Amino acid sequence: QVQLVESGGGLVQAGGSLRLSCAASRSIVSIDTMAWYRQAPGKQRELVADITSGGSTNYAESVKDRFTISRDNAKNTVDLQMNNLKPEDTAVYYCYVDRHDYYGTKYAYWGQGTQVTVSS
Repeated sequence: QVQLVESGGGLVQAGGSLRLSCAASRSIVSIDTMAWYRQAPGKQRELVADITSGGSTNYAESVKDRFTISRDNAKNTVDLQMNNLKPEDTAVYYCYVDRHDYYGTKYAYWGQGTQVTVSS
């Protein structure tokens, strides 16, 4: 069973930076999309950013120009650099990875979540 382990969350003042990292517990072959989602209290989980195996990225409008997603395909890791953090970025952040097998079946994996709190 693959587990995704996140690190890097914490408490930071508005305008500060944090870097989230996510690593798979074992090697995963045929990874497609790697992403970060977040869920604030009382709100639905939302996509923050994703990155394809080819390196194409996609960001939520609210984090564009502040957050940067990157991946290391050799290490099966995905990072999220968060700059100029705002109180509205406060949420639990989840790492997400999906892959396909030889038959094209998709498998999705989620991390346990890491808390990011931005104080004003």
